[in-house]
Amino acid sequence: MRAGWRRTETRRDGLWTVQPVSGPQAVKSYVCPGCHREVAPGTAHVVAWRGDGVMGEASDLAARRHWHSHCWKIN
Repeated sequence: MRAGWRRTETRRDGLWTVQPVSGPQAVKSYVCPGCHREVAPGTAHVVAWRGDGVMGEASDLAARRHWHSHCWKIN
């Protein structure tokens, strides 16, 4: 997750930590929780996790999800 600057975003459901991932750094396949389609290897995307979860930072980080950048923006 070294491809971009980590940032905090406020959404209607709370605080989120967002980390951009560049295409060359994306080496695995994931399922986007926004559209339920594949985030294919080599596709630039974002990883997001709660920044204010009640179970603590380690739990929030373990629950992170990989989103298509567009899906994250419209979520």
